[in-house]
Amino acid sequence: MTIYKRIKDTVTALDAAQMYGLNVRSNGMTNCPFHEDHNPSLKLDRYFYCFGCHAHGDVIDFVSRLFGVSRYDAAQRIAVDFGIYAPPPTRPNPIKNNAEPYRPSAPFCIFLLRDYLHLLWIWRVRYKPTTITEVPDDRYVEACKNIPIVNDLIDDLRDGDKEFQSRAMAILLENENWKRLQEYVRKQKKEEAACGERTNEQYA
Repeated sequence: MTIYKRIKDTVTALDAAQMYGLNVRSNGMTNCPFHEDHNPSLKLDRYFYCFGCHAHGDVIDFVSRLFGVSRYDAAQRIAVDFGIYAPPPTRPNPIKNNAEPYRPSAPFCIFLLRDYLHLLWIWRVRYKPTTITEVPDDRYVEACKNIPIVNDLIDDLRDGDKEFQSRAMAILLENENWKRLQEYVRKQKKEEAACGERTNEQYA
């Protein structure tokens, strides 16, 4: 079974939309991210279809469009984020085992940081204090603090010279910070999706 088929058999477009921060109503409708959409026109289930811009396809097409990457890169991202497959186990060398721990690639780290940045922007808008005297929500404070930091890391990994790229990778690799961030973002996005569903049900 190819990874493409395994993904499409396991993950739906609806699953991906909720994983990557879209607030989907209980009827599977949400605002389309592919055009300026003020009224929910994107229908999500196993596939997706927009009644406004007519974008459509499977979960790989959806992620490819959402992040502006190829279908191959979209499939790799889905596989990692949903844990669909793992690297094959290696047989330990009984004489000497010099195997190095897994090191994520720079493109993967950029994907991960963009996910976190997207979440931070949601928090900055959603939890912004409405009055001067209101105590800021922790998520709003985190967003204001970390948005410039994450932007700098993405720029260093994407456009910086080797020194800046190495420095950014070192920050993510230290104590497996990239893995901690991946789990943190995944957990927070699930909570945001659940919060959005509850809010949508109140106004449905």
